[in-house]
Amino acid sequence: MNSTLSRLFRKKTIEQIQNDAAAGFSEAHSSGLRKELNSLDLTAFGIAAIIGAGIFSTIGNAAFAGGPAVVFLFIFTAIACGFSALCYAEFSSRIPVAGSAYTYAYASFGELIAWIIGWDLLMEYAIGNIAVAISWSNYFTGLMAGYGWHIPKFLTMDYVSASTAFTQVTGFLAQGLTLAQIQANPEWAGYIRGYLAWSEAPGFLGTRLVCDIPAFAITVFTSGLVFFGIRESKRTSNFLVALKILVILFVITLGAFYVDPKNWSPFAPNGISGVMKGVSGVFFAYIGFDAISTTAEECRNPQRDLPRGMIASLIICTILYVLVALVLTGMLSYTKLKVGDPLAFVFGPEGVNLPWVSGVVAISAVIAMTTVLLVFQVGQPRIWMAMSRDGLLPPIFSAIHPKFQTPWFSTMLAGFLVAVPTQFLNLTEVTDLTSIGTLFAFVLVSGGVLFLDREKGPANGKFRIPYVNGKWIVPGILLLLASSILWLNPEGVRNFFVIDSSFSHKIPLWCFLLFSSFVAIASFVKNLSLIPVLGLLCCSYLMTELGITNWIRFGVWLMIGLGLYFVYGSRHSRLGLRAEASGELVTPNI
Repeated sequence: MNSTLSRLFRKKTIEQIQNDAAAGFSEAHSSGLRKELNSLDLTAFGIAAIIGAGIFSTIGNAAFAGGPAVVFLFIFTAIACGFSALCYAEFSSRIPVAGSAYTYAYASFGELIAWIIGWDLLMEYAIGNIAVAISWSNYFTGLMAGYGWHIPKFLTMDYVSASTAFTQVTGFLAQGLTLAQIQANPEWAGYIRGYLAWSEAPGFLGTRLVCDIPAFAITVFTSGLVFFGIRESKRTSNFLVALKILVILFVITLGAFYVDPKNWSPFAPNGISGVMKGVSGVFFAYIGFDAISTTAEECRNPQRDLPRGMIASLIICTILYVLVALVLTGMLSYTKLKVGDPLAFVFGPEGVNLPWVSGVVAISAVIAMTTVLLVFQVGQPRIWMAMSRDGLLPPIFSAIHPKFQTPWFSTMLAGFLVAVPTQFLNLTEVTDLTSIGTLFAFVLVSGGVLFLDREKGPANGKFRIPYVNGKWIVPGILLLLASSILWLNPEGVRNFFVIDSSFSHKIPLWCFLLFSSFVAIASFVKNLSLIPVLGLLCCSYLMTELGITNWIRFGVWLMIGLGLYFVYGSRHSRLGLRAEASGELVTPNI
């Protein structure tokens, strides 16, 4: 039993990780990655990934649910991500190699947990990229329509959505309803576009030709940039990021002249619960700094530049999100902001009626979504590359192109796994998996720093999280929060302990309460470092806000990953083969 556990939780030392990365550990590695990135480039990468759908789309729904107080949701999410960003920064300074949370987990928790987080990151990036590509297609189609070029509807959406919509609308028509009546119903209006797309689509071999050409094209374009080199990717990213920041600053400045302070009252119309309803969409906007850490081997000075890039991008984006939220809710009542394009909406006929600004916003939205997709397409292949070098994936995943010095096979595969599903799947119901997967990564990275802090010896890097003893602070914070909730919402607390039909949805929060109690005790007994513990608790709590359904889907995905690990990864692990040859196993110091 102990031998089996030792094999599952064998871990690499920091020196082994750095040596393995330098050696390549693959015959397919003909050369190393090109070192092109500095702190400015990394900051731009972070902004490129963070400023996207969140600021051009989901901020509207979040404002509708939380009112002007949605700014506190952005601040809270930024703080939670900030704790994790500091943990990422310390890891990236100590272990400046590709792989992100996967590599960090290998050093702190061992191989099995590293595989789990690596498998989790594959889901996070793949589903996130598919959602971004589909969203980009919607923005681009609307932009072209605004200029009078109407792309046929059957070429702008996925097959399943069109088929489902056609079936629904056909049923409504059979009941005697008209298309106008269906369009007038907010719950059904979204089916009209799919119905028309299916109706207009040409037939082929007994089916309809329906596909999302813009989503496919932008995925191929960004994957091509990533394939041909990090230098081309960073230049494109830097240019587009500068452009969209200028547009956002322009919108904030212009919108400030149309702010009516009366729209900020009531400031929190739906209380804390209303503010927290938007946590999934808002957090999805903040996960970009995770992708920065995957470029460690392409940085000129990773120990210095990676921490700077992560922290700077998070601070800049938080300021922009808060300013945009204040301007939006000040220009127009929060009750009118439940729209897919809130920035364009407030400058349209329902708002201050400046149509030309809406056009500028639409162009900026397309640019913003392009940069998000570009950075995520950079991140995913490098995680595969790191896993392959450790033997957990086949060697071809770590093959480096001799001319372009990029992981060519992983990049092509990542593009394929994003481009093809956009043509057949509507993944709006599972985009929350991206958030829960990222939060899981943040939890492990925060916890991993606690393990590293207990190792002897100074840090290898130039950045280390300041140590603040959490012995009394962590239990004190949790007791204060519990007392405040009991005082402010005693009825909600009583309902929480009632076992009824909704009990299954309370399970994640029950798990968090048990986990936070354990963390409080461990902080008191072990004098744990405060900042990693706060990152651990904040991200764990945010996971509870994503619902039991997403937890089940996430669990199923992890079980599939475990199956693959025992079939292939555990048998080909280079660390395991070395350990067996030497008769030694390295396990976490738990």
